[in-house]
Amino acid sequence: MKRSVIKGTGRYLPSRCVTNDDLSKMMDTNDEWIQQRTGIKTRYWIPEGETVGTSDLALEASKKALDNAGWKPEDIDLIIFATLSPDIFFPGAGCFLQTKLGLTETPALDIRQQCTGFLYAMSTADAYIRSGMYNKVLVVGAEVHSTGLDKTTAGRDVAVLFGDGAGAVCLEGIETDKNVGIISTILKADGQYAEKLKLELPASKYPERINAELLKTGGQYPTMDGTRIFKLALRKLPEITHEVLGKAEMTLDDIDMVIPHQANLRINEAYLKTLGIPAEKMFNNIQKYGNTTAATIPIALDETIEQGLVDPKSSTVLLSALGAGLTWAAMIYRFGE
Repeated sequence: MKRSVIKGTGRYLPSRCVTNDDLSKMMDTNDEWIQQRTGIKTRYWIPEGETVGTSDLALEASKKALDNAGWKPEDIDLIIFATLSPDIFFPGAGCFLQTKLGLTETPALDIRQQCTGFLYAMSTADAYIRSGMYNKVLVVGAEVHSTGLDKTTAGRDVAVLFGDGAGAVCLEGIETDKNVGIISTILKADGQYAEKLKLELPASKYPERINAELLKTGGQYPTMDGTRIFKLALRKLPEITHEVLGKAEMTLDDIDMVIPHQANLRINEAYLKTLGIPAEKMFNNIQKYGNTTAATIPIALDETIEQGLVDPKSSTVLLSALGAGLTWAAMIYRFGE
């Protein structure tokens, strides 16, 4: 049976560490206020005043994943790039990453699923691999949020949350009778909540995608109904967790580590309590990196392997996320070949 297995992971964070005290110099906030509401202490932003695109961060993470997998760029059959913050409006960031890897014909697919982007991307890669169309897929989640935030008091509820970063995975199809690789996946969406978390401008639905009058509305900055998103996450993340476990005919006892999307530490703490698992079975790094959207799960996965919390030869992990769209997703992955 064809199985999609991870051959290598990699992550990259830009060098500029921004503390909560740094943010307090830009807006009316403080370290206690931010930590109490989000759990975030620091985040990493691209260097101030420099031109750095999402594909640049993705390139560094991809190089590390390729090295860990023992792949060369020319081994890649397909690139799937998950991001809500491409280098430019179009074309997608995947094509920029492709050429930076020195490739000229390798197909590149962009996925715009925000916080669930990496899981949607992994599921898509798995489908391509199982179909036999492609066998070695580079899956990337990367974001540059810092250049698009309202760093004033008016925008602080959103601005304090987000960081820049990238994570990458080399996913390969192998023939095996073992129950390894991507075991089960569930993807969901509910567009009735699309207005609750969005970035409106530039928008093709308007006669002019962006102009001075539209800019006055503040639509060029992300907005969020934090209370509504929080409540939805508390309900839907446990639901989809049990659903994906049922699909795999597994229980939480079979899971060595739960790696959730890093949107808010308070969400993950409540998620942990609802699942009834010990704290050591759920990994969080939002305290250091903030919410890097599509990059949070691959960054966390790479970090858990590096720290020895996940054994790349035998561990079973459960990945879950909820975000703008509204979209939510869960995946069970078992290491081993």
